[in-house]
Amino acid sequence: MLDETDTRLLQALQRDAHLTAQQLGDLLHLSPSQAGRRRQRLEGAGYIRAYTARLDPERLGLHVQGFVQVHLGTHGPEHSKGFARLVNTRPEIISAWTMTGDADYLLRVYCADLPALNTLIHDVLLPHPAVARVHSQIVMDQLKSDGPLPT
Repeated sequence: MLDETDTRLLQALQRDAHLTAQQLGDLLHLSPSQAGRRRQRLEGAGYIRAYTARLDPERLGLHVQGFVQVHLGTHGPEHSKGFARLVNTRPEIISAWTMTGDADYLLRVYCADLPALNTLIHDVLLPHPAVARVHSQIVMDQLKSDGPLPT
């Protein structure tokens, strides 16, 4: 179970994963060693899965963000596994979800430009034997960036 101090520690680390044990201790009114032990316990228990850096897609030349809904024509286990393998080989696809509703998958993609998105859709996704159709939406502006999880 998480107590209030654990929750505050998780919130602080979501804002800044570089916080030292000293800084966490100051924020939480704990000694640095107590804050460090709490962090280690939360890491060991799986509450903290990883520490990552958020990169700026524009500075990396990734000017088009999109969401692609994929509709399968065939729903056998081998087709689903094959599509999952394809998704995992493509760096443009930064996240993928299986969905309820009309689409079977929702892909979040970053591409350099519209021709690169077109290539991803027409030369990579649509040729897969299980894919019946795709529907893409291009992000015009992101009103809220990926934020911290509610705790």
